[in-house]
Amino acid sequence: MKTCIAILLLFQSVITLAQDPLYFQKPPVFETCNTVNDTLLQSCFDTTVYKIINDNFIVPDTLTAKAFTGEVVLLFEVDPSGNFKYIYADAMYESLKTEAKRVLTLFPKVTPATYNGTPHFKQYSVTIPIPLQPYQSKAGLNEVESINESVVSNEIDSISKSLKHRTKKQFKSTLNIPFSHSYYSKFDQSVNQIGQNSHTASKPLLYEDVVKYYDFEAEDKKLQKDKTSWFGRKLWNEHLVEIEGDDYWFLFDPILDLQVGKDTEADFGATYNNTRGILIQGGLGKHFTFSTAFYESQGRFAQYFNDYAESIAAWGPDPAIIPGRGIAKRYKTDAYDYPVADAYMSYSPVKFANIQFGYGKNFIGDGYRSLLVSDVASPSPYLKLNVNFWKIKYTSSWFWLKDVRPEVTVDKTYLTKYMANHYLSWNVSKRLNIGLFESVLWTNTNDRGFDVNYLNPLIFLRAIEFQTGQGAGNAVLGFTSKYKLNNSMNLYGQFILDEFSLSDVTGGDKSWKNKFGFQLGYKYYNAFAIKNLLLQAEYNQVRPYTYSHNTIVLNYGHNNQSMAHLWGANFREFILIGRYNYERWFADAKLILGVRGLDFNTETDTYSYGGDIYRDYNDRPYDTGVKIGQGIKTKTVNAEIQAGYLVNPATNLKVFGNISYRNFNPDATTATTFKNHTVWFNIGLRSDLFNWYFDL
Repeated sequence: MKTCIAILLLFQSVITLAQDPLYFQKPPVFETCNTVNDTLLQSCFDTTVYKIINDNFIVPDTLTAKAFTGEVVLLFEVDPSGNFKYIYADAMYESLKTEAKRVLTLFPKVTPATYNGTPHFKQYSVTIPIPLQPYQSKAGLNEVESINESVVSNEIDSISKSLKHRTKKQFKSTLNIPFSHSYYSKFDQSVNQIGQNSHTASKPLLYEDVVKYYDFEAEDKKLQKDKTSWFGRKLWNEHLVEIEGDDYWFLFDPILDLQVGKDTEADFGATYNNTRGILIQGGLGKHFTFSTAFYESQGRFAQYFNDYAESIAAWGPDPAIIPGRGIAKRYKTDAYDYPVADAYMSYSPVKFANIQFGYGKNFIGDGYRSLLVSDVASPSPYLKLNVNFWKIKYTSSWFWLKDVRPEVTVDKTYLTKYMANHYLSWNVSKRLNIGLFESVLWTNTNDRGFDVNYLNPLIFLRAIEFQTGQGAGNAVLGFTSKYKLNNSMNLYGQFILDEFSLSDVTGGDKSWKNKFGFQLGYKYYNAFAIKNLLLQAEYNQVRPYTYSHNTIVLNYGHNNQSMAHLWGANFREFILIGRYNYERWFADAKLILGVRGLDFNTETDTYSYGGDIYRDYNDRPYDTGVKIGQGIKTKTVNAEIQAGYLVNPATNLKVFGNISYRNFNPDATTATTFKNHTVWFNIGLRSDLFNWYFDL
């Protein structure tokens, strides 16, 4: 008897295992399918899904107008609670994907699928024909394009199916907006409306800060070209590689700066720049982003620019430092090879704070120039903390800089110096913003290295400089302000103070200790009711000996370049700028008029007249009667007109042509200072990701 029972049980098990696995499964059930026989539930589900899509899907008018024919493949899931969830859509146009995602939100909650009586998820894919086919013409499932179940068999498959090849996550991320005056002018008005609690001086700005006031994605869509081929989309509209997952995204792009031109006064042939590089950006989670770029470049520029690059050359065999880029070695006989890299990591652990560590440039101000911290020097390592709360934005930054002159080089190693900055921006009212700035620069005196006294982001740097000993550091103080006259006009300004002696300031004898400078500026958006026309006027003035120090390694510089204004000190400057954009076309015009004082550097006159911040200010010729333009008084005119076409808005790739004129007119002539008139023509193709300053 026991043997018979065992045989019967074994036989039953074999029969059970041999049955169709669908015996244990039940598909999701719409309310309208509740009365349907179990064997027809899947067919009823398929038919209902198709009917809901067909009744609600709206083909965009732009595609209907051109009689577009194609399809949309929609991947979705019904979760264990009976809710429909979007996973992925594939179509030729983004608008079709968006519409498919919208329609899926219209699906009602259903009875979830079950397996062996337990609710579980189901994933399906459906192909939607465009134009839509009338549902009434269908005769059951056999006449409808089949809805095929897409069960995720393992984690790898799940990741692959959730992967997207287009992403716009960077527009809301903690990534820096690449600092280009031309690009920032596009959203400058949007972030400067009356009543907005925006802070625009500490640059580069983050996408997540600006997107509150400027819709990057909408503006990007306005510029999209109707391209369907992969090559057409990548050339005109998209990043070369875009990958987006649930909690990560990556962008990969080539970088180009290809220019050819002619300097009419040079004794060589064409000028050129040949930059090729790569840019990789990405995000992990919602709060961490990174960017890394490498540029390999060869170039030969206008003669005045080449001469200046060689005049600031570092110690060693390399002949030049390309201003704003870095140390250059010789390329062929009269050109330069200058590789450059920059990178950073950006993390926002909480809503009100962002931390960055990187190798690059920073800028403080609302103008074309900055007298506090500028991007005219080569990139450098930095650590930056931004805290944004109430009406306050507080920026603390620390820099590792280099002095590369022969007199401070030891064992073939350049001298390292450090800078700590604090900048507080306060929106006093809906129109007025003021900012307070302090900075101190120090070196490895007594092997102290990076002095932890300056690491505290809340400490007063001037007090610490005083406590660490005379000559231990070089501190400067600054003030900024911006006033919004209306939504189309604002005024801005800066004040820099390098030394303060009340008796000398009020004495009226123009003491050399009156080391200060200021900036006044005005911006007019949509000028004269012309949309996208920006006009800007700016005046800058810095007295002699500002930014310099009697311990010459404590000058306010890096890689033989100024960390503030590229002219150093002892100058006056007036700037007019116009920028205009129409769709993808752009035009910029700039006029700079300046007066500055240069050193003679002759056998009979070796004094420092206060323009070269790398000179010891104790080498001055007199203590009083010090005025701007002393030394070799030099009048300078820089004018430039540039126009072009934005090839790809995703990468800011531009094709352009420009003409620049420079008139350098000193009162006296020496071996290194002489009159120069330059007309420089250029055409090129450039990824506009940083500022070039040729207005020396």
